[in-house]
Amino acid sequence: MLGLDPASVAAFLGAGVLLNLTPGADVMFATASGLSGGKRNGAAAALGVSFGALVHTVLAALGLSALLMASPLAYDAVRWAGAAYLLFLAVKAWRAGPPEARRGAAQLRRAVGRGFLTNVLNPKTALFIVALLPQFTAPEAGAVWAQILFLGGLFAVTGFFITAGYGVAAGALGGRLIRHAKLMNRISAGVYLLLALRLVTHSARA
Repeated sequence: MLGLDPASVAAFLGAGVLLNLTPGADVMFATASGLSGGKRNGAAAALGVSFGALVHTVLAALGLSALLMASPLAYDAVRWAGAAYLLFLAVKAWRAGPPEARRGAAQLRRAVGRGFLTNVLNPKTALFIVALLPQFTAPEAGAVWAQILFLGGLFAVTGFFITAGYGVAAGALGGRLIRHAKLMNRISAGVYLLLALRLVTHSARA
């Protein structure tokens, strides 16, 4: 597709799958969401994360992500905004009630929105996409921006299924521990706090 070498696309998919299988910030977020809100909540968080990855892909195709990486001030602004949002989620999870009181479509929409914002406000994701996707493009195959969009779309789709797998598995575990809902919420709060600290303590070059 788009004139890309099938072997290069297969290599990209393999690299993307391996990277997504490695527990990172997105997996940790979906896992925490599943623990505190159940299997559907974990999958919804993964969907939001994938939407965020698509935004980063579009920005990379437009060249805007490269500008973000070149500006330490802009990078730090996004980084601190992301950390503040994760800290907000940590407080919310710490104070949250039992999952039964928070089920429904509205809760799933919130999980999608939270996953989306967590990913979009993580400049590390932009840096990763800018560094990875161009390696698998070929100028002679056509418009590079279109290739980046195509590859980024593949990465977001495969990432969703893998990240959702973690979220659903965590939700199943949380479901068995429903009597300890308060503990699950505290664990989720701890994960969000760790993610916030990770953003604060890691620079653009880390």
